[in-house]
Amino acid sequence: MAKKKQHTQQRQQQQQKSVSADDQLTLKDQLNDDVLSKLKMAKQSLVTEAKEKEEERQAKAAFDKKQKEKNMSFEELLNQYGNQGSKF
Repeated sequence: MAKKKQHTQQRQQQQQKSVSADDQLTLKDQLNDDVLSKLKMAKQSLVTEAKEKEEERQAKAAFDKKQKEKNMSFEELLNQYGNQGSKF
């Protein structure tokens, strides 16, 4: 009797495990297609905005560097670049 009881308990536990594995739905499965597509579009827009901000930051840094060089005196430019230029 004890063996039959253990055997049935093991079988029930295995069935519960298989049912619980099927019940575990992912978030993607639970969401509607409309909501999922909206989330994907929002993600794309955030990625695009981040790229644009990075490009703007780089452009601003380049502009600031050029402005700084324009405002440098001849002595400062000579100290910074030294004899890197060609001699005539």
